[in-house]
Amino acid sequence: MASPAPILYWFDFVCPFCYVAQQRNAIFGRRGLDVVHLPFQIHPEIPVEGVDAGLRTGPMYATLEREAARVGLPLNWPTRLPNTRTALAAAEWVRRRQPDLSGDFNQRLYAAHFALNEDLGDIAVIERQANEVGVDLSALRAALADGTASASLVEAESLGAQFGVRATPSWLVAGNLISGLLPPSEFERLAEEAVARG
Repeated sequence: MASPAPILYWFDFVCPFCYVAQQRNAIFGRRGLDVVHLPFQIHPEIPVEGVDAGLRTGPMYATLEREAARVGLPLNWPTRLPNTRTALAAAEWVRRRQPDLSGDFNQRLYAAHFALNEDLGDIAVIERQANEVGVDLSALRAALADGTASASLVEAESLGAQFGVRATPSWLVAGNLISGLLPPSEFERLAEEAVARG
């Protein structure tokens, strides 16, 4: 039987649904499915200096808090929302150039935002997280400075647009676009179908 096609996954570090979706991707991983993490800036309107986040109250936020707690992810709502363009460009560059470090780098950027309340719009935060996982900092800095990393991000977003991505998190599973944080049981079903299709 042929190996299942990789699952394409579009995310943004500022998206709390994507933060919780790390557990949904783990479901695919446990089934031996390859998940390709592709950045997609969902709020390009946020200025480079970021914006105040405002209050996080209501049923949606309560649900996210329960989901995060259930899967062991600390969730301390950030006081500000950053412009994630540079962080996403860095993530895509790392995925392409040092793929073995990509997963850890992404996890650290999520944690910086949602657990530590650090500003992902600050290049120093991005570089510190990159350094912690062993990313070649001089090469990353060069790619961010010369536009190489940004161009890679544009390619990832363009691919998403071709498949109809308009929100994060979004997955392309066996040719079907799935958007939103569906229950874990639904991801178990999707994983089973993807494995069965081969």
